Amino acid sequence: MLVRWNPYHEMMTLRQAVDQFVDTSMTPLDSTTRPLAWGMPLDVVENEDAYLVKANIPGIDPKDIEITFTDNVLTIKGELKSEDEVNEPRYHMRERRYGAFSRSISVGDRINGDKITASYENGVLTLSLPKAEEAKPKRIEIKPVGKVIEAKVK
Repeated sequence: MLVRWNPYHEMMTLRQAVDQFVDTSMTPLDSTTRPLAWGMPLDVVENEDAYLVKANIPGIDPKDIEITFTDNVLTIKGELKSEDEVNEPRYHMRERRYGAFSRSISVGDRINGDKITASYENGVLTLSLPKAEEAKPKRIEIKPVGKVIEAKVK
């Protein structure tokens, strides 16, 4: 049998191989392959007063999430428990993740650790890390040097 060469198929096969090499969490899951740990996507936004961290962690009870802040390193960890196995002969697709997860980020500025707040709504964990007073930008007033001349309007 003669099969026509398809460069697109070859390119996609190579891309999938590279993706799996770079990020093992992209490996398709089946009933025999289960990752032991996986990362979570984060957004980190800085404003003048605080850092705002958002993490997507759907399907977990907030009581199962552990958040720590030590030496300017924020760590979020927990575990998504697997549902009971389906009593079917085999899965056709199994992409939902479960198992332990952990993510740590280093924050460059000093943070007021006593005022960190966390909320969890619709699968999104939101943390507010307020900056310590000494880390907030301060406006420095420029004072004139020499004699200042004031004009009077009549």
